[in-house]
Amino acid sequence: MKIRDFLLLVFVCLVWGYSNVLSKIVVGNWAVPPLFFAAVRFAVVIAATLPWLLPMPRPRWRIVIIGLLMGAGNFALLFVGLQTASPSAAAVVIQIGVPFTTLLSVVMLGERIHWRRGLGIALTLAGVVLVVWNPEGLDLSAGLWFVVAAAFTGSLGAVLMKQVEDVSPLRFQAWVGLVSFVPLTLASALFETGQWASAAAVGWPFVAAVLFAALVVSVLGHTSYYGLIRKYEANLLAPLTLMTPLFTIAFGVALTGDRVDARMAAGALLALAGVLVVALRSRPKSALLAEREQA
Repeated sequence: MKIRDFLLLVFVCLVWGYSNVLSKIVVGNWAVPPLFFAAVRFAVVIAATLPWLLPMPRPRWRIVIIGLLMGAGNFALLFVGLQTASPSAAAVVIQIGVPFTTLLSVVMLGERIHWRRGLGIALTLAGVVLVVWNPEGLDLSAGLWFVVAAAFTGSLGAVLMKQVEDVSPLRFQAWVGLVSFVPLTLASALFETGQWASAAAVGWPFVAAVLFAALVVSVLGHTSYYGLIRKYEANLLAPLTLMTPLFTIAFGVALTGDRVDARMAAGALLALAGVLVVALRSRPKSALLAEREQA
């Protein structure tokens, strides 16, 4: 990987890690309703990506479902979870999305799990269990259950996205924003109160947080990452993105006072090792043979 591209990936992971902690501050410390925060974020995403909205990618129904899963579902559940869960614990627990994606790929795409991927899944699950374990047993709070649900919706959307081709990153971002904004706005109106009052009480810091989340994280961060995916193999990029939870834990300790004890540190290392094993799985022989024939 070129130095410039590596530094870009570090920047993207840094932005994602900081965004997790910033979201905790918005919905936890500032008490801004999470559905409202997600809706406003996607409104800004729509405004920024509007020129790339048309034509609508096909199949249309699949784009709508993917947008709802990876946008409204994923972010709404994550933000609700962050109201009570710490960013550091959420950063580890959300790694369960990797085995979710693998298992869903088996069920929906007919992929096979070899022993190495099975080992990686087992390590990841063991690490997550260790993070939420206490002497009385599992201590998976309501907030972390929402984080698990967010990981599942994101994984399901990612598997469905594998069946969509030739959609530019900015067009995809535009449609994720559009199909997410409407249900999030309706849900916020139905289930939340005092949205504008809470945002107004925070003032300009809330505006800055929304602009950062929408423009820097979603538009710049995700678009840059999609561009790197086109240049490099996924099994090279995936291990490097493990910088994101590490940055999240670091920002969580520095900004929100997260406590990382020996048990959580061990669980985090175990979960990240599992993700690494899954990401570095051997490439299928058929793919290697195909590349040699094209060479």
